[in-house]
Amino acid sequence: MTATRTERDDMTATTATGTRARTGGPKDNGPKILEHVLGWTLVVVIAMLVTQTGLL
Repeated sequence: MTATRTERDDMTATTATGTRARTGGPKDNGPKILEHVLGWTLVVVIAMLVTQTGLL
């Protein structure tokens, strides 16, 4: 038995979206400004650590 084109497309779309697992990344609706501020704070702290230890 062969599936018609629309049945195959429906099965593919359902399978692709239904089995997608979250990987623990940032949410789509989260506060983006907080993520940016924390990210740049981490960059500055690492830069200070590198320069203070003489690795650069």
